[in-house]
Amino acid sequence: MDLGLEDRVYLVTAATRGLGFATARELVADGARVVVTGRAQQSVDRAVAELGGSGRAFGLVADNATEDTAQRLVDAAMQTFGRLDGALISVGGPPAGPVSTATDEQWRGAFESVFLGAIRIARTTAAALGEGGCIGFVLSGSAREPIAALGISNGLRPGLAMAAKSLANEYGPRGIRVLGLLPARIDTERVRELDELAEDADAARARNEAQIPLRRYGRPEEFGRVAAFLLSPAASYLTGVMVPVDGGALHGI
Repeated sequence: MDLGLEDRVYLVTAATRGLGFATARELVADGARVVVTGRAQQSVDRAVAELGGSGRAFGLVADNATEDTAQRLVDAAMQTFGRLDGALISVGGPPAGPVSTATDEQWRGAFESVFLGAIRIARTTAAALGEGGCIGFVLSGSAREPIAALGISNGLRPGLAMAAKSLANEYGPRGIRVLGLLPARIDTERVRELDELAEDADAARARNEAQIPLRRYGRPEEFGRVAAFLLSPAASYLTGVMVPVDGGALHGI
């Protein structure tokens, strides 16, 4: 299938590793160009090189929570590649731990990056998009059911999913699609870090895999391929949906 990605341009935040990088790699493999962000210049430079260099990727050191990040991203896409067709808004996971022990400072910090920063990037991106543009949010299975020891994520992700659904309604008349992806246990550095919070990381992984119908963690490229499809013109009649990429881990329909 031709996804129609040739020469299209996408913003991908938090894309120096994990799900963001996997998505950027799949977009580039199908002919798109990307503007990627990360927290450190070294990791940004490495990601750009691995994505094919300056002809295919442009990198920025940026934090989603910083107020000027959204406009910097849009400006970089327009100045570097001359167009913008969409964005995948991904953020690092908030601190692990139960709701009962999360501090006010942790909640505020997570809200700024996970929620408000993501909405700001979506709003700024949408202002630059034309008909056929798409904005995707990387959320979590916690948008539908709580995940043990991820209290802050459980609190923020459902609200962001509903905001994404609202944006789909608001931007739909302009031909702009908005949707979300709900990954579960994808084998990234972040998920391995969560497993290592247990006394026995290998045992924790085995327990988690036993609860997934496919009995394994997902591979980053499996997430990246789904994300690239959803952002592409091939998915032109999908909007307002929250798509699980979880091996069947969510229990609801």
